[in-house]
Amino acid sequence: MDIIELIIDENEELSGIEAVSVVENPAIEEFFVALKKEDELIRLAEVDEEKRLLMGAALIPNKPIYRANANGEFYIYFSKETVVKASQMFLRKGNQNNSTLEHQKDFLKDMSVVESWIVEDPEVDKSKLYGLNMPVGTWIITMSVQNDKIWEKVRKNLVRGFSIEGYFADKLQRPQDKQKDQLTEEQQLINQIKNVI
Repeated sequence: MDIIELIIDENEELSGIEAVSVVENPAIEEFFVALKKEDELIRLAEVDEEKRLLMGAALIPNKPIYRANANGEFYIYFSKETVVKASQMFLRKGNQNNSTLEHQKDFLKDMSVVESWIVEDPEVDKSKLYGLNMPVGTWIITMSVQNDKIWEKVRKNLVRGFSIEGYFADKLQRPQDKQKDQLTEEQQLINQIKNVI
């Protein structure tokens, strides 16, 4: 099965992450935690209405993510370098207020990424305080959810994680020869695709 590395071209205007979606089943297979006013870890079904913060992984480097489309089945992944670029471009472009529910077309109101960082040392990272054990290079976000409909879904455990929406170019790697295809800039632009992770 093909393995495709998704990359970002910082010079391409559309490249990067456009929004963060709250979803029931995130492709990266990591759930967020809801935080009480006192910053205690709690189960999502017992959410304190006052603070309304969600914390979790937005991207995990080198994690294979299964995908299937009309052309077949494959895996995608992001390198540590791409995760860093994606997280920085997301904020530079001012996309922290762009959120969706289950990748629906319209942006939600009253939702905003209020914290963003890359895990550098899993043993002392802030995320560990909340039960998240993420590898080095993981992009963690905290999202403020002042949208009552979405917060009700959080309380009912109907949304459990983050999923990114963005534009990436791809590099193909075939496991049998362990070689990355060398794509020209033109081919990378042709392969520019919108990926929902």
